[in-house]
Amino acid sequence: MKTNRQDRLLQDLRFLYGEEEGRLAFEKLCRLLDDFQDENPAIAPLASSGRFDETDSVLITYGDMVQTRGEAPLSTLAEFLKLQISDVISTIHILPFFPYSSDDGFSIIDYRQVDPNLGSWDDISLISKQFKLMFDAVINHISAESDWFKGFLANEDPYRNFFTVVEPTTDLSSVFRPRTTPLLTPVLQAAGNGRSLERSVWTTFSADQIDLNFANPDLLLSVLEILLFYVAKGAQFIRLDAIAFIWKEIGTSCIHLPQTHRIIQLMRKVLDLLAPNVALITETNVPHQDNISYFGDGTNEAQMIYNFSLPPLTLHTFQSGNTEHLSRWAESLSLPGNQTTYFNFLASHDGIGLTPVRGILSEGEIDHMVDDVEALGGLVSYRVQADGSRTPYELNINYLDALARPGISGENPSFVAKRFLASQAIMLALRGVPGIYFHSLFGSRGWLEGVTVTGRARTVNREKLDLVELESALSEPDHLRHQVFTGCRRLLTARRSSPAFHPNGEQIVLFCHKAIFALGRISPDEQVRVICLHNVTFQEHQITIDLNSIPGATGSDWVDLLNKRNFFASNGQLPLKLEPFEVLWLQNG
Repeated sequence: MKTNRQDRLLQDLRFLYGEEEGRLAFEKLCRLLDDFQDENPAIAPLASSGRFDETDSVLITYGDMVQTRGEAPLSTLAEFLKLQISDVISTIHILPFFPYSSDDGFSIIDYRQVDPNLGSWDDISLISKQFKLMFDAVINHISAESDWFKGFLANEDPYRNFFTVVEPTTDLSSVFRPRTTPLLTPVLQAAGNGRSLERSVWTTFSADQIDLNFANPDLLLSVLEILLFYVAKGAQFIRLDAIAFIWKEIGTSCIHLPQTHRIIQLMRKVLDLLAPNVALITETNVPHQDNISYFGDGTNEAQMIYNFSLPPLTLHTFQSGNTEHLSRWAESLSLPGNQTTYFNFLASHDGIGLTPVRGILSEGEIDHMVDDVEALGGLVSYRVQADGSRTPYELNINYLDALARPGISGENPSFVAKRFLASQAIMLALRGVPGIYFHSLFGSRGWLEGVTVTGRARTVNREKLDLVELESALSEPDHLRHQVFTGCRRLLTARRSSPAFHPNGEQIVLFCHKAIFALGRISPDEQVRVICLHNVTFQEHQITIDLNSIPGATGSDWVDLLNKRNFFASNGQLPLKLEPFEVLWLQNG
């Protein structure tokens, strides 16, 4: 390692643990990094510049989302994705594929093993032959059934200090709570001579998800070793799940603490040193200003952050038929440098979080979204406040279902698909890297039967599909799945074809009509411009785009990247007519 890089790593560890413990941790870290380099000579560091471009897109999926009898689900998934999307999707985010005990994979028993019910590391390697991979680092907590926690209960080294123990009488009223479950969980720890003591361990999310103690430098080093293991297994993106909660400090909110940011900075330095082609992506479902803080200064923390405000804002836009909130928010988006970008998504394995739009939408507008979702048969998750009141924090509904009209049934599948594709087009047009959930790409509806079986609201968007049935539906032109999937492929193909969609290209929000979400996108070399127009209403609208609002957009000839239709401007004015939910992506000729 170069001396200046050594110094920066040492400074981080001193900040976290003090002079003596920090230096000891630094010596151990140096050995860990040297061992990794010796054991993985084939991992050649690549330049970190130019990491993202317009061809980047991510499919989010569980390892067993598509299944066929007698075959390992990961193997089935690998072949299905190769045949269906290898020409339009660059990266596969496989949601936690490790042995687990609850929460559909997010309570991990063993960080280093593939769940045998899904397949093996060979299956992961098979997917990597066609796609880049994103792995989850679920490091805020670990399963109560893990060897780490069993070692803690047995009072064994090093595990006895791997978890945060708090006296049950401690005042924890200032701690931010993302769940209504108890913050502390009582357990029995061995005390010798056949005796045991009751200890209270920190459990942010559930009694089966025991928070790890990052105040212990040995725990941090163990986690860094896990991250490097994922790099060795082919991860090019590492998603830091629930990372905002990892540092505990009594008397604070225990979220977004300086130590948390410093740990992410340390992770970034380690990866920049050994594998600069690997990017960190932070998952922090919090208000927008807190969320973007994980970019750091643009060079020292996450390269990507989840754009959590986008899903509820887009839903509100289609429910209200008014793009003004979405447009003003999009206009405010900025990046601290060309090493960072947003991870844009609308749907995921979780619900639609409402916390990220508090302060952007009024409480009345949020309540209206909640009422609409409930009228559509969706579910709403609530948080209980200190005064006993309930606040909605997540909408649990399939995104396609959420865009329907309450009280209206039997809509034409083509129209349903058109409206849904308009929402996806907005996400794909925005500056950043798009992430598409499996059920969105393949036109699924909500799975309320699954909610009945599991008793968990998030199950509504986690159905597992039979391969033969899915392929059959995709082959039928009149089926909703076929229409959504082919429409998404067309959008993705168009996006990949134009450098104006490069994540580092300029983005200009155009305020042309409240019913039209409009963007100007400009390629980094300023040679290509695309005007992206999305009608979010059931009405036809006629508009005129003033080309003077887009720097350099002086040409008179424009072609729609989606349908290859030609449009013509005169005297810097481009007149257009958009049908209900029509999308136009117009590139200068």
